[in-house]
Amino acid sequence: MNRDFPQNTDLPRYYSKKEKKPFPVPILELRRAARQRIKDAKGKPKKPVPPPRNGMLVRSLIPVAYEVMNARITLINNLKRLLKVVPVLACKHCNEIHVGSVGHPFRSCQGIRSDTRNGMHDWTKATVEDVFFPMEAFHLFDRLGKRIAHQERFSIPRVPALVELCVQAGVDLPDLPTKRRRKPVIRIGRSEIIDANEDDLPDPKPDRFKKPILAEIPDSDVIPPSTPEETAQLSEDTLEAWDTMRQGAHKLMRRYGVRVCGYCPELHVGPSGHKAQNCGAFKHQQRNGQHGWQTAVLDDLIPPRYVWHVPESSPVLQRELRNFYGQAPAVVELCVQGGAEVPDRYKPTMRLDIGIPTSLKEAEMVV
Repeated sequence: MNRDFPQNTDLPRYYSKKEKKPFPVPILELRRAARQRIKDAKGKPKKPVPPPRNGMLVRSLIPVAYEVMNARITLINNLKRLLKVVPVLACKHCNEIHVGSVGHPFRSCQGIRSDTRNGMHDWTKATVEDVFFPMEAFHLFDRLGKRIAHQERFSIPRVPALVELCVQAGVDLPDLPTKRRRKPVIRIGRSEIIDANEDDLPDPKPDRFKKPILAEIPDSDVIPPSTPEETAQLSEDTLEAWDTMRQGAHKLMRRYGVRVCGYCPELHVGPSGHKAQNCGAFKHQQRNGQHGWQTAVLDDLIPPRYVWHVPESSPVLQRELRNFYGQAPAVVELCVQGGAEVPDRYKPTMRLDIGIPTSLKEAEMVV
């Protein structure tokens, strides 16, 4: 195993619906950094506001935005083909999924009437949306404009959050118009801006960063791979698209703000969250339905959807040996079962080097 990664690690902590998500950076560190910035800027001339805070695009990230956009479409198209040959099951009553022909036996269902089934899952065939969950957000025509009010929540379209991030980073889509400025905005107050006069500028030239956008394959035109070799190659390409999409999205999130509610999964792509009072999480009455916005992390934008890793030695999981099994993101597990090689960064949570006991008696002897 690569020494850059530990041998075994625990999964990210699961937070119940009654707990608030922790801040990516603790509040005390944020305050300390803010005081240091004020101290360093004292007595010095004010620096110009950098993009994208001044309304301009970060030119170096436009190719990254197109790369992420095409990687997302490639991932969806490849998953549609892989699901034709690799079985994936989803529970009818909760959001849990399992990659394999036989669902796992663990009593972890928390859906409707789960107590009557003693927590057992009721499995059915999964779809692409179960494996690659599409997080949605409001589309902003002007990312520096006024915040979305509660009364506007039904008049503004909802789009996949990753698509909205790419659009704000420079991807031009005809069905999602957005405002592009050629001069930095002029700030006349802390929260008031006006657009600079662009009449003296020449006609805009064709953007050299613009690339063609791939198209999603309709479900009726999906052709499954015909040979095991083709399935393995398709799995490798899918895994590459997954890594490209996540790495590119992480680069975009460093410059373009993405907000998440600390109590529910609601996302907002923009410098500040919207004002729609539609949070229904724990004790939302005390907040009048308003979201508790904080900085989002990559797993908020692209949920990994961890599933149980099915070892080759025992394709059917046993309930008594649960502590010996590892987990991996659903896309990674799907590609591994399709024939792709396991990336080093996912091996610690998959517990590939842990021996699986052959019987319950052998498992009880493990120290």
